[in-house]
Amino acid sequence: MNHEIKLDEYEEKIENEILNFVSLSAGERSKIENVIDKENEKKSISLRLRKYDLEKLKERAQKEGIPYQTLLSSLVHKFITDQLIDKRYILKGIQLLKEVNMG
Repeated sequence: MNHEIKLDEYEEKIENEILNFVSLSAGERSKIENVIDKENEKKSISLRLRKYDLEKLKERAQKEGIPYQTLLSSLVHKFITDQLIDKRYILKGIQLLKEVNMG
């Protein structure tokens, strides 16, 4: 059985250039890792939240099985990278699709 995999343009470019691969020196690799580490550095902040919000955050984190600080950090990251989706937008999109399919 022949299972040929269709590569996209980017994947084809990688495959075609694999023979030209040159490994990084230990020094170059270290520099890159240092830049990545610096970008991933965490910074402590002080934040005031409503008591109710903090209690609900802790409850949700407990359900997820993670510390509430981790959950809060994840939410902030998702928000600033446009990965946090408002349920109302999803529901509105579903409603619009239903209207298009019915019309």
